[in-house]
Amino acid sequence: MTRLSVNINKIATLRNARGGNTPNVCEAATNCERFGAEGITVHPRPDERHIRYQDVKDLNPLVTTEFNIEGYPSSDFIDLVLKTKPDQVTLVPDPPEAITSNAGWDTVKNKDLLIGIISKFKAEGIRTSIFVDTNLANIEGALATGTDRIELYTEPYATNYPINKQEAIRPFVIAAKKASELGLKINAGHDLSLENLNYFYKNIPNLAEVSIGHALISDALYFGLENTIQMYRKCLK
Repeated sequence: MTRLSVNINKIATLRNARGGNTPNVCEAATNCERFGAEGITVHPRPDERHIRYQDVKDLNPLVTTEFNIEGYPSSDFIDLVLKTKPDQVTLVPDPPEAITSNAGWDTVKNKDLLIGIISKFKAEGIRTSIFVDTNLANIEGALATGTDRIELYTEPYATNYPINKQEAIRPFVIAAKKASELGLKINAGHDLSLENLNYFYKNIPNLAEVSIGHALISDALYFGLENTIQMYRKCLK
């Protein structure tokens, strides 16, 4: 079964635009779980333009499914993860000024960096995942870092899906096969939507988890949060 983890960054973005605590991030996370989400994902950034470090601390005791914290492994981020001890940490290579994640790790070039960070998390019993593209060298390199999982960066798939979905999915099928051969579990995320999720799910073997935020929260404006989460879950069947 492929788990649906809801990224609630956009809830925090809306709150921060006005100040105060509306919408309430913790209440939103609790509702997502109540409506069928099988995990909650947050991506705190140094400028706290959406999810804040305090949000992560507040959410940690409330999330009852799976808590996934993703982000660039700065010293502050590493300290936050070690203090909160989520179920999973997903490492992304985006710099602080990036609007959103826009690339996977070069796991060969960053091998020593990743080994050092991942070993700290695994020593505390935290499952690790690293953001990668479909370059097979980076997937093979991921194995050497000691990570438990990879998260396939799916923006290229989402971009090319309306043009030629067979060609869009092809490198991801190859990448997923290689990851499975290496014993790495597979997550996926970035620009997955109601339009393209089911096709991705049906073609990617051993897909453990998808993390979806922007499209899902946007769809909830039209369909309601409960209905939207159920719609996304149906795409994973």
